[in-house]
Amino acid sequence: MIAALPITTPSVDLWAIAPIMALVGAGIGVVLIRALLRRHAAVTPVCFGLSMLGVLVAGGLLFRQWNLVRDDGPLTSFTGMVRVDPFAVFLGVVVVAATAMGLLLSVAYLRREGLESPEYFALVLLSASGMLMMTTANDLIVVFISLEVLSIPLYVLAAFDKRRLRSQEAGLKYFVLGAFSSAVFLYGIALVYGGTGTTSLTGIASFLAENTLFEQGTLLVGLGLLLVGLGFKVAAVPFHMWTPDVYQGAPTPVTAFMAAATKAAAFAALLRIVTTAFPQYRDDWRPVIFVLAVLSMLVGSIAALAQNDVKRTLAYSSIAHAGYILMGVYATSSRGREAALLYLFVYAFMAIGAFAVVMIASPRADDEHSYDDYRGFALRRPLLGGLLIFFVLAQAGVPLTSGFIGKLEIFSAVAQSEEYVLLVIGVLSAVIAFAFYLRIAYTLVTAPDDETAVVEAYSLPRRVDGWTGVVLFAAAAMTLIVGLVPGSFIHWARDATFF
Repeated sequence: MIAALPITTPSVDLWAIAPIMALVGAGIGVVLIRALLRRHAAVTPVCFGLSMLGVLVAGGLLFRQWNLVRDDGPLTSFTGMVRVDPFAVFLGVVVVAATAMGLLLSVAYLRREGLESPEYFALVLLSASGMLMMTTANDLIVVFISLEVLSIPLYVLAAFDKRRLRSQEAGLKYFVLGAFSSAVFLYGIALVYGGTGTTSLTGIASFLAENTLFEQGTLLVGLGLLLVGLGFKVAAVPFHMWTPDVYQGAPTPVTAFMAAATKAAAFAALLRIVTTAFPQYRDDWRPVIFVLAVLSMLVGSIAALAQNDVKRTLAYSSIAHAGYILMGVYATSSRGREAALLYLFVYAFMAIGAFAVVMIASPRADDEHSYDDYRGFALRRPLLGGLLIFFVLAQAGVPLTSGFIGKLEIFSAVAQSEEYVLLVIGVLSAVIAFAFYLRIAYTLVTAPDDETAVVEAYSLPRRVDGWTGVVLFAAAAMTLIVGLVPGSFIHWARDATFF
């Protein structure tokens, strides 16, 4: 008789994927409630409540994970394909916080625009679950699956307003270009597997440390394609062409969610790949990161000067911020990773706060975001106008704000690595960017020339609902607190640099 071969099953630690399960479970629950209460008036409030419950549970589980990994070390699951460490928990908190604020902003927006649909909440939750999955990915296959899980709902969300052509255009552009970037990334995975025989990030690192490749072309091309695929998600130049159109056309709460959460998830994958899998090839990928950082900062800052739409300006601002974060990646030091993580954290609140005010400032239609529409807004609504000025100046790096601390940490990390050329370019980019941030602030405090426009503006209802007020308060408070007492947040980011 032939002896039966032993059956082995992969080790599964449910704690490692518990926050993801919470978001997915809430998303499925929203779909089921939508099916059961199709014509009931309370379906949207119930689905929103369930969505927020899922986000809060995910946040609590992340807090539990932080205590576990801090005391007992990283959690691994699915034969090492998922790894929960302080790095993953830190960026998971950024994703969950951005998801919560995005959901809160959406309530009043959907009601105002006549877009109330429970499917919206399910799409946000499922996209956020993909982002959480990406922060814990320790295998290129998991990174790719996460990329698709987070992207497909975003394609739909970008085109969610079927009545606006710009929204439809945004969804189509994002889908087409996103499909190309996913294909490029997948091809890169295939080439890396062909060069190393594994898709595990730690497995790739072990293989490259123990073996010398005499023909490295396949591996280097694969690594380059991986950087291209992730460069699209972080909106780095020259893979940024989708960003202004999608940010402008997508519903504003979706834009805020994308700007904060997607960037954090994509940088999580980028940092893990270059730091965990390819540390021996730093001399090969660092020049690519250098070029991406320089182009992103300069193109984002200069192009923003020529924009006449506030949302497009903030889109190019997001591109420039991606360049600053890439500076931290280029530094290839624990200080650089710490600075990149802190920047992702503070940018999430600055960006969502700015987009929250933008959502309120143009109540007639989400397409109307030209500078002329915002002229004198701070004179009519001093509190809201002052908040928008505060958020854009924080992104410019004004002292006593979190943006200043983020830029200071990035520049300090680059200086510590003695990369003075990149440091000078980064400072120059920040000076250029200051001009368009000041332009926004100046527009907000300048009265319109047309008296009719003033009367119409005063007559427009611009009510701030309670949930949007919560988001504005949280974003402003965090931006100010990090700027005034940054020590605890810097130490938290430092503790999260250990993979």
